[in-house]
Amino acid sequence: MRVLITGKNGQVGNDLVKTVPKGIDLYPFGHNDLDITCETTISTKLNEIKPDYIINAAAYTAVVRAEKEHKQATLVNTTAAGYLSAAAKEVAAKFLHISTDFVFDGLQSSPYQPDTPANPFSIYGESKANGEALVRKYFAAGSIILRTSWVYSTTGHNFVKTMLNLMRDRDELQVVCDQVGTPTWSKNLALTIWAMVTNNAHSGIYHWSDAGVASWYDFAIAIYEEALNFQLLDKTIKIIPVSTSQYPTPAKRPAYSVLDSSLTNKIWGVQQEHWRQALRKMLIEQKKLIQISNELIKS
Repeated sequence: MRVLITGKNGQVGNDLVKTVPKGIDLYPFGHNDLDITCETTISTKLNEIKPDYIINAAAYTAVVRAEKEHKQATLVNTTAAGYLSAAAKEVAAKFLHISTDFVFDGLQSSPYQPDTPANPFSIYGESKANGEALVRKYFAAGSIILRTSWVYSTTGHNFVKTMLNLMRDRDELQVVCDQVGTPTWSKNLALTIWAMVTNNAHSGIYHWSDAGVASWYDFAIAIYEEALNFQLLDKTIKIIPVSTSQYPTPAKRPAYSVLDSSLTNKIWGVQQEHWRQALRKMLIEQKKLIQISNELIKS
């Protein structure tokens, strides 16, 4: 099977490349290799490679910046999604598009189902919801839209790495406690995507995250405790819970964005890992990377 991946240098793309199953002929592209905002470029490349499957892991994910960079967020998250899905149909390739919990308004108090109507509050969420709409418009019969939440990894910019840096630099942190969702390790997400791609994926909208529920404050506390345990942090700090109203940002975030992954689990038989266990594994990898880096510096 020939699989083309966009966003190879992002968190999910990076882990998709690292976890590719045997028998997959992989064609990974970053934004410097393939301009997904150019319809002609996409069509030319897909007709050249003729992939069996396309995984769109490319995204504009700067939630706050998107409020000012509306055009760029729309180009990458909306326009490019449409181009890619239309081109996938043109070359008879199946298409998997990664989306987000930010397409929801956060007003529920129970996990969001895949068929719950999107109602985003932010420019980022709007751009992703509109991207989903174009995928459904151009190639609903051959596409999967997979929503996930609160993604983190050892690469790129994410909450875990930001917290670790802040914890090393400060003696006190304030973290929002009234926004609830599920942290998801990108490696687990990548393995789930490969299970979907290699096992006769059904078209439609699906959800998948790690298991469990947390606020950003809960997540920060867990990062702190595990970082101390793995000696990634060598001091104690105070972490203070604050409300969203005490920590306003230009982009409105959903207060509750837990996703119901049961349909994905049922169809593909994937097993969710609790987010705390996944965090522990990610931090072990992070420590190994730091050790390797330190050894290279010494040599």
